[in-house]
Amino acid sequence: MKRLIECVPNFSEGRDLAKVDAIVAAMREVPGVFLLDRESDADHNRSVVTLAGDPEAVAEAALRGVGKAAELIDLTRHTGAHPRMGATDVVPFIPIEGVAIEDCVALAKKAGREIWERYRIPVYFYEAAAQRPERTNLENIRKGQFEGLREEVLRNPDRAPDVGEPRLHATAGATVVGARKFLIAYNINLNTPDLEIAKKIGKNIRFSNGGLRYVKAMGVDLRARNLAQVSINLTDFEQTPMHRVFEMVKREAERYGVSIVGSEIVGLIPKRAIELTADFYLQFENFSAAQVLENRIEASLAGVATEGPGKLAGRAQPFLDAVAEPTATPGGGSVAALAGALGASLGHMVAGLSRKKKSQAAFVDALSEAVAKFSAASRELAGAIDRDAASFESVMAAYKLPQGTAEEQQRRDAAIQQALRGAADVPLEVARKAADIFDQLGQLESMSSPSMKSDLRVGRLMAAAAVRGALENVAINLESITDAAFLARTRAEAESLASRVSETAVSARHS
Repeated sequence: MKRLIECVPNFSEGRDLAKVDAIVAAMREVPGVFLLDRESDADHNRSVVTLAGDPEAVAEAALRGVGKAAELIDLTRHTGAHPRMGATDVVPFIPIEGVAIEDCVALAKKAGREIWERYRIPVYFYEAAAQRPERTNLENIRKGQFEGLREEVLRNPDRAPDVGEPRLHATAGATVVGARKFLIAYNINLNTPDLEIAKKIGKNIRFSNGGLRYVKAMGVDLRARNLAQVSINLTDFEQTPMHRVFEMVKREAERYGVSIVGSEIVGLIPKRAIELTADFYLQFENFSAAQVLENRIEASLAGVATEGPGKLAGRAQPFLDAVAEPTATPGGGSVAALAGALGASLGHMVAGLSRKKKSQAAFVDALSEAVAKFSAASRELAGAIDRDAASFESVMAAYKLPQGTAEEQQRRDAAIQQALRGAADVPLEVARKAADIFDQLGQLESMSSPSMKSDLRVGRLMAAAAVRGALENVAINLESITDAAFLARTRAEAESLASRVSETAVSARHS
């Protein structure tokens, strides 16, 4: 299986392009790493580089970039509109293919330790790699920026780094390393130089102040253009799509008598994000991602049948064949994940069609939100098909470890227990997500077109089957786990999830 990650290191230099060139060159020396994009902004005085490739190779490239940035960037002389605390400010690892977020967390921890060992730059971990809840959000770690943190870390143990001594590097500061989902860096420019307006809008739209979920935002002064900017990080574009952010900024700007003059993407953006926005603004009738030329070409190149009377069966057959193979994976856990994804996809279809009907006009906003939720859930559960298979293979690999000596036996036993917990965690997460889908499909019935009631009910049955099937996989792994606390906690949650999709709950909507 191909393993692919993305890494988007941010460097505190956007004006001296010779320095940025040297940093990029250092990273490109590593074989197996692809430079997808680089962007520098003079106002922000910051550069964002996008790398992709094999996880270990990408991590090594990022480490070399950190080292070169430490040589070339002196934060005691650095100024810019964007907050920063390090020459290399952040290094996030993002799973793309054949890699789970947990793998990126492990990679982040390894890279963080290596940054300290090689360069004596202290490291903080954020997002999924955070070791303390308050450090999940980057803004909490970066509070005070380089100048403030440099002083506070010496006297406040709560600000001490996760790796390294409680002091910043004299010129390179500290680096924040983490693992996260794909993030869209999206900036919206206003036709005013009034920074306070941009700050107020940023405060109103960001989730930490009661705004949009999965949105982080702040105001930035673009002095070179005599404009104020709302700088946004969108951490889950399917749950909160770009058009919803744009429309909210537009409405907030109108309150202050200003308007939007343009917006920009920093780095790369998934095609899916553009498709969602195009569908919203153009109000396509019965739009499908399969209508996008590049998507159809990609499917054809992958050997998927896209024309003729058997095109749907042709798309399903490869997975059916894989399940039928006389191999342990994919098995019941993967099938349960697929059932949940199908339930979510049916919800996506029903909500998407219903919001285009005049009879459901009163529910357009709620239906649009449902479309985003079901789309994200379907993709997450589809990803769990491979994660479940991989977790089982990890268990098998652990059982094959040598056990000739007492030390080997001890390592083998520990590896087995760790793999079993992972093999229980994956289907438990599938059950959680599928139970949510089950509930959301029930809520959708009152808003959707009556003609699609049967589709909703099939979706609920699929979601219920996903929960029950996933919990069967949880149960069989728990049989061999010795951690009493883990067993008690997991069994209690499994029982709660099962009750949510009981026969009574399934039939309640049918009466």
